[in-house]
Amino acid sequence: MAESWDPKTRDTVKKIPFLTETAGPRDKQKWQDRLKQELHALITYIKMNKESDMDWFTIQPNADGTHWKGKCWYVHELIKYEFDFQFDIPATYPDTAPEIEIPELDGKTAKMYRGGKICLTIHFKPLWSKNSPHFGVAHALCLGLAPWLAAEVPFMVESGVIKPKV
Repeated sequence: MAESWDPKTRDTVKKIPFLTETAGPRDKQKWQDRLKQELHALITYIKMNKESDMDWFTIQPNADGTHWKGKCWYVHELIKYEFDFQFDIPATYPDTAPEIEIPELDGKTAKMYRGGKICLTIHFKPLWSKNSPHFGVAHALCLGLAPWLAAEVPFMVESGVIKPKV
């Protein structure tokens, strides 16, 4: 699958640290170790984005790292479209990828499930399974949310489903 990525995506993914701790929220102390790795990978990814002037999201976990929320944005035809997003870490994480939700877009595209969960089943989930436990939150954003926004926001704008916020 990595062979089909464009060179920029391939280079970005190579620079996001892989995670080594195999732990989910039920694993108490090991989960804390995993969270440290998650935050390190996210900080690395955010720095890379800022350095290349490609900043496109903010994110923050709750105190125990099981619920994450933030804002993401996509610029289409020089207009910025911004959305709140969120996800919970599944109990079977990291074997199971998080399901990213953009509630305000619920029902506005066929590439979404009830509750505003973006569709990642065909392209991203097999990739996640192949790379578990090395993928984490930063990888889910880079290889899941970012391409989804790039594909769906222009479609929704051009079909009149979403409008710029004033």
